[in-house]
Amino acid sequence: MVRAVVCRELGAPERLRLEEFPPRALKPGEVRVAIRAAGLNFPDVLMAAGEYQLKPELPFTPGVEAAGDVTEVGPEATGVAVGDKVIVKMRFGAFTDEAVVMPSQLTPKPSTFDYAEAATYLAGHGTAYHALIDRGRVEPGEVLLVHGAGGGVGLAAVEIGKMLGATVIATASSDEKLAIAKSRGADHLIRYDREPFRDAVKRITDGRGADVVFDPVGGQVFEDSMRCIAWGARLLVIGFTGGIGSARTNLLLIKGASVLGVRAGEAVRRNPALGEVRLKALVQWAEEGKLRPNVSHRLPLEDYAKAMRLLIDRKAIGRVALVMD
Repeated sequence: MVRAVVCRELGAPERLRLEEFPPRALKPGEVRVAIRAAGLNFPDVLMAAGEYQLKPELPFTPGVEAAGDVTEVGPEATGVAVGDKVIVKMRFGAFTDEAVVMPSQLTPKPSTFDYAEAATYLAGHGTAYHALIDRGRVEPGEVLLVHGAGGGVGLAAVEIGKMLGATVIATASSDEKLAIAKSRGADHLIRYDREPFRDAVKRITDGRGADVVFDPVGGQVFEDSMRCIAWGARLLVIGFTGGIGSARTNLLLIKGASVLGVRAGEAVRRNPALGEVRLKALVQWAEEGKLRPNVSHRLPLEDYAKAMRLLIDRKAIGRVALVMD
């Protein structure tokens, strides 16, 4: 029997259920993967609550990324073999022991990663890549302000921003989170509760402000960010864990600034060539040891609600993984 976390009614993580199903036969072109770990992302929480832009029909299984081993290859499925260690990309369905997918959804697992690291890599780092390279076009020497730098996507932005040659200012809610951000390349650290970040950014940049703002938080954080930007700044809207912010158009006009929405998955669906370049770069950087997700918590599949609460309560540092072994 195959275990899977199932959403039959929208709401809090505690409304989800762990259920068992018989494995289904493969259709032509499909591949069976034994899932060893699944990564958690904030959209999983929003999707289960019915608050995400993608709203699967009920019932469904949350989870957009996983890693495991190919155990069966169906007829007409090419480019993959039994025993391959892979990352699995999904729109939902990853919180399970076993996934049936298409070969196009698989990426070889970097040899430098364990399963939990592989399962928490592509969503966060892929979003950071798309934001900073495709949308923000960060240049060496620019100042990058990363909000929520203790979270999975924020920490990925710190890593990639530093690799691109930016001066990285990281903001977070605790010294522990900031210490991890510093270890991943952050040049300056700001704790939200010790100094208004907009004042700190002006102080750090001698009044000039940030060239690029990476914002997965939203709400008041987004609004205050507009008050500490440089001329021609790009504000990257990644998410809204802290609420929906309002853009003051007068501030954007005065600074010649741009607000750019970031949807890494949708961008690839509309332009697959973007995804090919991104994936190649991320796998190469992983193999070279330049990027690695920080997995602060590894919990068994049956603790899915507890794992999701770590994201809601912002207790994770980097990433959280469900492990099946």
